[in-house]
Amino acid sequence: MRVLGIESSCDETAAALVTETGEVLADVVASQIATHSPYGGIVPELASRAHMQAVIPVIRQALADMPEGLDAVDAIAVTRGPGLVGSLLVGVQVAKALAWSLDKPLVGVNHLDGHLFAVYLQRPAKGISEVPRMPYIGLLVSGGHSALYRVDSFDDISLIAQTRDDAAGEAFDKAAKLLGLGYPGGPIIDKLAAQGDPGAVRFPMPMASRKTLEFSFSGLKTSLARYVQTQGVPEDEQGLADLCASFQGVIVESLVRKSLLACARESLDQLVITGGVAANRGLRARAREACEKQGIRVFVPPPISCTDNAAMIAMAAARRLTAGERDDLSFAVYSRDPERRRGRFRPDGTLVERARK
Repeated sequence: MRVLGIESSCDETAAALVTETGEVLADVVASQIATHSPYGGIVPELASRAHMQAVIPVIRQALADMPEGLDAVDAIAVTRGPGLVGSLLVGVQVAKALAWSLDKPLVGVNHLDGHLFAVYLQRPAKGISEVPRMPYIGLLVSGGHSALYRVDSFDDISLIAQTRDDAAGEAFDKAAKLLGLGYPGGPIIDKLAAQGDPGAVRFPMPMASRKTLEFSFSGLKTSLARYVQTQGVPEDEQGLADLCASFQGVIVESLVRKSLLACARESLDQLVITGGVAANRGLRARAREACEKQGIRVFVPPPISCTDNAAMIAMAAARRLTAGERDDLSFAVYSRDPERRRGRFRPDGTLVERARK
């Protein structure tokens, strides 16, 4: 079975062709970095328009090596949320049109499921990757999400904890904007941090208590803003590298500590790190070092599978299709995950319900 995946949840238009075993036959991504860079972040209206221009060419490119064209596709998969509603609508409407006109099965995929299962993608050109068995702890860390999940199966995923405020990727982007480094901020800060001293500037460790698995990065961002306000942005290259290394080091340490604590509490010895921030070299190195000491096996997809891509959407859909599931043409998009709620969580992972007014 070959599944055509379409992804347009945020600022990247993507299409991919993937088999039910996770083999990636084609994977195409059209980036919008040049469009949003002048603004230091994503402008939703511009993102939607860029998706409209790119979605058909991206799909054609994904099928370029298939002599049968669309006849090579057995099913259609598309991200239905969470994400920017205007961006999601572009991909969903195209997917629905293709499914209707071709009379092919259609599956709307939760974007977060795609990330959590991206570790199972197999890219022959990069060699066959070892994959985790279930259950495992999943650390999903990106521009919009920073959360810990227990993954027992492809249809049994439990949210353990998440950020109270900013996601880690958002903190990186805002820090880069504050320092005048450009957008997206994560890769720039990661590159500079590799040449810096993470102990040069002392920033507070957010949510340092071992009693909670929650994340928080807004206070760290404020600490950086106060540092810049009083000390200014370092003018020398080494000083800037040290500042980036110190800022990144706190984010990385927070993510790794909470992940290891989640593994201990859930009595699991496997950790999967995924999402755009999982491409961060500092995070990958620190996670491997810490997990080795704790006897935990860590799995991190290659960077191409960490950032938003359609291959992960197609693979997540293939699992449902193999089980005989499909969606009709009436499903709607959603900006936030309707099943995994935001909020404060107790140490045991249960949600603290907010009082309704």
